[in-house]
Amino acid sequence: MACCALMMPEEVQNISACSDPLTENNQNSFLHSTLEQFFSAKTRTLKIDKTDAVAVIELQRYLTEQQNVGQQQPPDSYSYDMTVTDGVWQAKCILDRSLNHLIHKNIIRSGIDINITQCSFVYNERRLGQGCVCIEKIEHGSKESNVLRKIKDLDSLPMLSKDGFGNIVALQSDSPLQVGRKHYLSLWNNEDPEGRLWVPDVPPSDVVLDVSKMTLLCDLESSLGCMFRPLPLIVRVIHKSRLRYYGKPGLKIYYPYQAYFEVSDQSGTMSLVLWNELCPEWYQRLNVGTVLYLQNYTLKQSYQNRSRPHIDNHRMKSFHSVEICLNPRNPTAVLTVVPAKSVPPQWGLPEVSYQFAIRSELESLASNSACDVIGLVTFVSRVERIKSKGNTGPEKYWTYRWVHAVDGTSNIPFILEIFATSQPEIFNGIYPMTYLVCTQMRKCQEQDSLPYLTSSCETQIFTTGYHKGQPYVSDPRVKSFIQWTKTLKDSVMLKKTAVGGHYCFPHAPLIFTQSVADGSAQVPLVAANDLKSEMEGLRYREHKRLAIQGQIMAVQYVTLPEETLSDQQMVQSVVAVSDPHSDQRTVEVTEMLINRETAPSSVQSSPSRLKRKQTKRVIKRRYITRARMQEKREAGHGLTEEELGEEESDSETEEVGPLGKKTDQTRASGQLGPSDIPQSEGTTGERAVADCDRTSWESSSWPKQRREVLEYLHPGGVYSESLSQRFRFDDKTLLLQQSNLHAARWTPEQTTDTLSPVTCKGYYKITILGINQQMAINAAFVPVMSSGDPRSLGLTQDPHDNTLLSCLSAGFICPLADPLSQSEVALPEPEEILATAEELKDTHLVCVLDLCHLGGEKVEVIITKVYRMTDIALV
Repeated sequence: MACCALMMPEEVQNISACSDPLTENNQNSFLHSTLEQFFSAKTRTLKIDKTDAVAVIELQRYLTEQQNVGQQQPPDSYSYDMTVTDGVWQAKCILDRSLNHLIHKNIIRSGIDINITQCSFVYNERRLGQGCVCIEKIEHGSKESNVLRKIKDLDSLPMLSKDGFGNIVALQSDSPLQVGRKHYLSLWNNEDPEGRLWVPDVPPSDVVLDVSKMTLLCDLESSLGCMFRPLPLIVRVIHKSRLRYYGKPGLKIYYPYQAYFEVSDQSGTMSLVLWNELCPEWYQRLNVGTVLYLQNYTLKQSYQNRSRPHIDNHRMKSFHSVEICLNPRNPTAVLTVVPAKSVPPQWGLPEVSYQFAIRSELESLASNSACDVIGLVTFVSRVERIKSKGNTGPEKYWTYRWVHAVDGTSNIPFILEIFATSQPEIFNGIYPMTYLVCTQMRKCQEQDSLPYLTSSCETQIFTTGYHKGQPYVSDPRVKSFIQWTKTLKDSVMLKKTAVGGHYCFPHAPLIFTQSVADGSAQVPLVAANDLKSEMEGLRYREHKRLAIQGQIMAVQYVTLPEETLSDQQMVQSVVAVSDPHSDQRTVEVTEMLINRETAPSSVQSSPSRLKRKQTKRVIKRRYITRARMQEKREAGHGLTEEELGEEESDSETEEVGPLGKKTDQTRASGQLGPSDIPQSEGTTGERAVADCDRTSWESSSWPKQRREVLEYLHPGGVYSESLSQRFRFDDKTLLLQQSNLHAARWTPEQTTDTLSPVTCKGYYKITILGINQQMAINAAFVPVMSSGDPRSLGLTQDPHDNTLLSCLSAGFICPLADPLSQSEVALPEPEEILATAEELKDTHLVCVLDLCHLGGEKVEVIITKVYRMTDIALV
């Protein structure tokens, strides 16, 4: 940009006259005029009466600097920089810590408009001529940015900043505005590398090495404590851990990172630790199979209290007493990556070996044993977070997702729990119909549950587009898997796919147990009065499973809007665009794994499906009586959509927030938007009231008790993020966006479109009264109705009588329909199930609830199982 060079304050009076190509637009720039007001008003804090909307481009997180003695400590350990634009300029600002909670709830997020009503200018007291704008108060924003919609090239907008001398200069650095910090963290976890300082993997250049004086790993144990610097090493990386961030306030280390690698030579294997500044420089360049020439390393006694990969690399000896340390200084380690073509056989470096397990043998593996797996992905859950327990440093969240993958050896897929592996592009890019490889997975086996695999610290994942060059491509079991995939038809496999939605595994056990000694239980049992604080304490996509004691007082069946194609129509449309070459694959085995890309992605997408506009939707409840159903069947024709029921409406539709509070379109402090599916509580007409009686039930004692409860929580029910979607290639980008965490930086591809569910027609709204009758809460029960539902996997599908209580206990409606079967299964209608609800009256139950914060004011509360008191065990 063309503003003047660094100027003294008196020279800035003529800043608008500076020869800047954007000068003529400055008077239309809210950001430019705001910074000018700071200088002209000679004030630190600026309240803005006339404010224009600005769009949030990016949110960046970093560890907060330690406060001086006597200063109030921040409510959490992290600070945020926010980049905004008014369409003319960009500005990077600090977000006041009082607004952090809006990011925690994903209320302030990239891609929305906000109004800044108060900001201040913060000088850096320890640096001359440095300062930045701090945003202190904001007002409501829109779900879809009007500002960004008008911008054709975001990167072309210049960056504004006002330093301590008053001039406007470009601010392009990829480092926090608080100068005590040198790098950003990923917005939602601490494991993923973030920012341009992380050097990407690049092909190594040719090198000339002096190998006349070398040492072996077996000789290093005797070198510990030696005054002499150890000789160079040549080793191969055979395992790689995820990043560990150990930063905390007051720690005087700019890049507090650590990463473990297991390396080997002809004599055995040993751990290698990459420290601090070397992690951004080398972590992404050191991969499994990489050959390293190491100099200036140090040795130290190995840290024993850590996880280790299971190593079966030709049964080589492992040296656990010593580990190799690569430090950025004292001494500065020297790393050289040796190209594969320059590695001679006489070095004797062992090849990387794998232990691929097939699904049919998973049950026979010992619990907690390690294995590698390859499979064709059929289901990918949404990304969720859980809070790290027992963490002594700053608060930390783990991000994870569930994946189903088949390998042709069993009718049951692998169930994979994959935590972030410091590979964000791959982790966020998992979708159905791709080949997924996961290494160093650990088997978990819980009572009354199918075995599943969970990732370890050493797990690496690879999917379509990332297989090329990986050592496993020549593994016999990988080749066998590829041969099996040649027999598949994409059109058939697509019918078995799903993306997103509520998913929690393993399912709640058949018997609820609690310890008499300390009250601990498999699912934490909490007081109903604690539910409000549990819900309010949730952060974006944080998941918790809790249990409460109580009684079910009311049940209502809520029909979801039918705004999409039917399941059969959707499947047919997917088949029509499936890979024309899926039945005649003749690619060579390893090339198939390395180069296979999903051909349907190149098919022209239907504009009507890609450009779904977000609209407010009021729930329509359709009531079907048995008499009307029988009458239509006897007449020989089915019901039309218009005959299915009546639409409920109010003269004014209330939008209900997660805790039952009415919300408003004009929200303070950035409170945005209503629920995806607002609930309308009223009914109109005698017909609707009569039908409502058939699709709802209420205990006769509930009206009186409802008036006496101290707190009645009304979460929003079921949202679009609560339900799985059938995978479609032409909607891949949108499906991935919805199932992943909200992006830290807005991109033009980002959209607010939503896809309506194709597999769920409705849900039951369950009103639970706490056992002490002081707290009540509404929870959604979405029963499993089809074996094609990902949640059906692992359910104990013992037949039951389809009473409401048995459905709540089992989690499904019996028998499960087969989506691939041509014959239809006669499942009971909602009013038939609700006709059995009277047995719930005065029944003491333990209810298992899954809580998940979906962003903004959306808190998902789903009831997954209830226990009768006969299903309780004290141990």
